[in-house]
Amino acid sequence: MPTYEYKCEKCGLRFKQRQAITEAPITKCPECQGNVHRLVSGGAGFMFKGQDQGRAGHGGGACSLEQSGRTCCGRSKRCGQPACGD
Repeated sequence: MPTYEYKCEKCGLRFKQRQAITEAPITKCPECQGNVHRLVSGGAGFMFKGQDQGRAGHGGGACSLEQSGRTCCGRSKRCGQPACGD
C-alpha cells in the first residue's frame, strides 16, 4: 500500500498517510480541519539485492551512467568526480 504526503493549506502541517491506490485523497487536516492537498513525491525507488550491490545504481563499481542513464549525482553526463560515497 503506498504512502502519500499531504500538506495543510491553513496551518502548514505536513503528514503522511498509507492509503490504497483506489482510496480517495484526504481533504481535511487532522489538526485544524483546513483543506489539504497531496504532494507529489519521488517514490521509494528500488534496491538491488545481491553480492556487490551495496548502493542502488552502482553495479560492483561500474558507473551508474551506463546502467541507468544518470550518474550517482543525477547528471546525464560524466562529471569527472569519483562516485558518491567512494
